Amino acid sequence: MDLECLQPQLFKDFNQILKSDRMNHAYLFSGDFASFDFALYLAKSRFCENLYDGRPCGKCRECQLIDDNDFSDVKVVKPTGQIIKTETIREMMRDFSRSGFEGKSQVFIIQDCEKMHVNAANSLLKFIEEPQSSSYMILLTSDESKVLPTIKSRTQVFRFPKNKKLLVEQAEKAGILKTQADILGELAKTPAHLDELMADKKILDLLQTIERFISILFKDKATAYLETGRLVQAAPEKSEQELVFQLLPLFLAKQFNQKESLTYLEKSYKAQQMWRSNVSFQNVLEYMVIS
Repeated sequence: MDLECLQPQLFKDFNQILKSDRMNHAYLFSGDFASFDFALYLAKSRFCENLYDGRPCGKCRECQLIDDNDFSDVKVVKPTGQIIKTETIREMMRDFSRSGFEGKSQVFIIQDCEKMHVNAANSLLKFIEEPQSSSYMILLTSDESKVLPTIKSRTQVFRFPKNKKLLVEQAEKAGILKTQADILGELAKTPAHLDELMADKKILDLLQTIERFISILFKDKATAYLETGRLVQAAPEKSEQELVFQLLPLFLAKQFNQKESLTYLEKSYKAQQMWRSNVSFQNVLEYMVIS
């Protein structure tokens, strides 16, 4: 999808940076929505053979190799499990001391940078404080609050808000009903994530079941109590039950005009806490209805 559609203001801002050749040596991109795509966009601008006003063409050999993660001077670092190890970062830092293979520049993109071990994060500070003229680092995070203040204060921060309107339009074009498209727009992190959600029939069925449950809940508590069994059958796995607790507040929020909507929002949160304390899924749903 076109970067200009995903993040129109950021697209304009970055193009102005590239046009004036003012690219910083260290960025922190906060938010999942197209942040990796923009990191690749900036990386291409360092190597593209057909630049126009500093903007990469996206079609030349260099741009294609970067898209395929097969360009030697653009390295992408990801967590191993739930952590980015110190040795991984130190090995990356050693590459900074070498000249580029394809050109003079090097670009390092670190995904989920908040998962760096504290020693790994501290290893980055020397580069950030004393950058080489032709090397660039782009840190990506979905949780800015977990990034070390020493890192955050030494990088230029750009925030990538989710373009919910775009996601809702994407879902509706795919044939999803408006109410469910709005919920999927809240749930999805990126257009690609939305495609995954829409391709999962289990999730679409769960949306319908929860929407029915919420509708009944405000009309007839006795029937809603019986309806909990249908919801339990629709979500037998822990991961599916976790998703139910993500979706319940989203559907309840759509009922803000109902006088009990806030009460049920509080009950859904309490039910989730009980479930995480190993109370059965069926029991916490029944609690939510009859308490």
